[in-house]
Amino acid sequence: MGTRSDGRAPDQLRSFRITPGYLAYAEGSALVESGNTRVICAVSVEERIPPFLRGTGKGWISAEYGMLPRATATRTPREAAQGRERGRSHEIQRLIGRALRAIVRLDGLGERTLLVDCDVLQADGGTRVAAINGAYVALYQAALGLVRQKLVRELPFRCAVAGMSAGLVGGQPLLDLCYEEDSRAELDLNLVATDKGELVEVQGTAEAHPFSRGTYDLLLDMGLRGLGPVFAEQQRAIASL
Repeated sequence: MGTRSDGRAPDQLRSFRITPGYLAYAEGSALVESGNTRVICAVSVEERIPPFLRGTGKGWISAEYGMLPRATATRTPREAAQGRERGRSHEIQRLIGRALRAIVRLDGLGERTLLVDCDVLQADGGTRVAAINGAYVALYQAALGLVRQKLVRELPFRCAVAGMSAGLVGGQPLLDLCYEEDSRAELDLNLVATDKGELVEVQGTAEAHPFSRGTYDLLLDMGLRGLGPVFAEQQRAIASL
């Protein structure tokens, strides 16, 4: 297999690091650095729940996602200034929320909401999966705080969760796409899975022409293998809390 413009092998991740406890005031936080992509994730604990959960003893996890105006090469207007949320942001924040709720026992949170804010400081591809990777660490820190305050009895996690991108660029399967690769991809795939190897969500889109089941399986397997170092970095980060 050949190398890419940044010197990586096709199945090699970009440099990847999670810094936990990055913000002073949030109950949980993390800075995620994935190549040139930078995302800050912050968790706030709120003593309220959606109306449909009242009286159930269960909590809730919700997410919000946004990009700073100069996260990209040209300025993107703030969504608040436009008076509406863009469809892409809405889709991504729902994905983040689903990913986190899939691995948390909501009845272990009590009747409270953990609100996860994911803000992209710099975007070079893979922002949605980077947000999930950091959000898990930030959520873990917030839940650990609830345990230490004796507000919940134990950590509510069933397992860890992380995301990864892969794609077909010039006919070549590639892992962890940067923006330049993503913009040229004939097939773009994002997956979310647990450290037990279980899938939470897979998003695959053909940009140029339909793709075969074999190509899909190839990229899915590549993405799942690529999650190993991500889970290891998450574990390193939470071990320091």
